[in-house]
Amino acid sequence: MPSKYTVPGLEPAQGQQVAERLQERLNALIDLQLTLKHVHWNVVGPNFIGVHEMLDPQVDAAREMMDDVAERIATLGGVPQGTPGYVVEHRSWDDYSLGRALTGEHLGALDLVYSGVIGDHRAAIQEFEELDPVTQDLLIGQTEQLEQFQWFIRAHLEDKGGSLTTAGAEHEEQAAAQSAGQS
Repeated sequence: MPSKYTVPGLEPAQGQQVAERLQERLNALIDLQLTLKHVHWNVVGPNFIGVHEMLDPQVDAAREMMDDVAERIATLGGVPQGTPGYVVEHRSWDDYSLGRALTGEHLGALDLVYSGVIGDHRAAIQEFEELDPVTQDLLIGQTEQLEQFQWFIRAHLEDKGGSLTTAGAEHEEQAAAQSAGQS
């Protein structure tokens, strides 16, 4: 049901448009924090403790990002949806595909996860350029942090020449296989 109000400076239809796009970002952030925690529990092998401990701050940051996006949706007059069923029904990506796996395998797969989330955040940033600079600013700050987390992941996947073991991978299993030697 469309909202009857939004923030000053936006028409209700514009607020609804922004809120709907933000719901997509909320779905992705909910999925990201759950995926990161899943990896935290299921990573094994060399460098286990470093990766295990690296992920908890990322989980916490994703949870905070979720909260900020959900509160922005509500501020715009929308109703943020955060139930697992809603997220699964409305996501445009497959579930994370690795269970118990070596550090390099999980990091290779997470690189692709981060690329998807960051790419979609950047697309939303462009959409909000004219429409809602306040929401755009929120996503810019989140994207900066997401990109730093991806850098942390990629530092484990990079060779001394600057190439990523996941180069060219199109799905998580492929990225995991390519990066397995980095474990």
